[in-house]
Amino acid sequence: MTATAPGAVPEHTVDAFHRGGFWLVQPAKGGHRAGMDAMMLAAAVPSDFCGQVADFGAGAGAAGLAVVSRCERARATLVERSSDMAAFAEASLGHPANQHLSDRVEVLRADVTLVGKARTAAGLADNKFDFAIMNPPFNAGEDRATPDALRREAHVMDDGLFEAWVRSAAAVVKPRGGIAIIARPESLVAILDALAGRFGSAQIIPVHPRADQAAIRIVLRAFLGLRGKLALLPPLVLHDANHKGLLPRADAISNGVASLFGD
Repeated sequence: MTATAPGAVPEHTVDAFHRGGFWLVQPAKGGHRAGMDAMMLAAAVPSDFCGQVADFGAGAGAAGLAVVSRCERARATLVERSSDMAAFAEASLGHPANQHLSDRVEVLRADVTLVGKARTAAGLADNKFDFAIMNPPFNAGEDRATPDALRREAHVMDDGLFEAWVRSAAAVVKPRGGIAIIARPESLVAILDALAGRFGSAQIIPVHPRADQAAIRIVLRAFLGLRGKLALLPPLVLHDANHKGLLPRADAISNGVASLFGD
């Protein structure tokens, strides 16, 4: 549905997530529009989580809001460097339907690739968060890219992106704190390289559109300073051949009823 939202944001829609548990103000044209990826990423946070989560590259705030919608004692910081997309996140927080969540969420306009004192000055202090979640741009630059500048910024990765984002997560997350990343399967090597020496006990869930089709996403979760072995868990299958909607497990994850990793 299209509606008027707080703040001076461009043409937008106001969309329900978690069956009306929260609403997202997001661009109608151009920019990144949130969907199942953000819901799967948020579902990587345990259901009993009661700490502070940093949503890196938050866009309009879908993943961070989904965490606090499902985890009643969680708090979220929506970290977004684009002033345009941060304005959408602020409009989402200001929407009357999100009043029950807004006191546990804040928007931070900051570049997650900053380092050292610059990162701290931007509001990303060391050991501040209990969990970091991220849905980085994962299209390679040589892939066919949208001409829309705002959407391109959200979708096309820079060289060394995973290293930069994971390095910042390792700095701002508390010892034994978590990280969750959603990406395409071809990014796995770069992600594991970035995690090495920082986050361990990694678990990976591949996401398949149907059981007989190759994975289109991976969701990875790991913990700062732990040294457990890498585990490849059973996949999440979204649809079956005769079902137009989501399968029951995928539907529960999408709507904030269940966690992705079963905790």
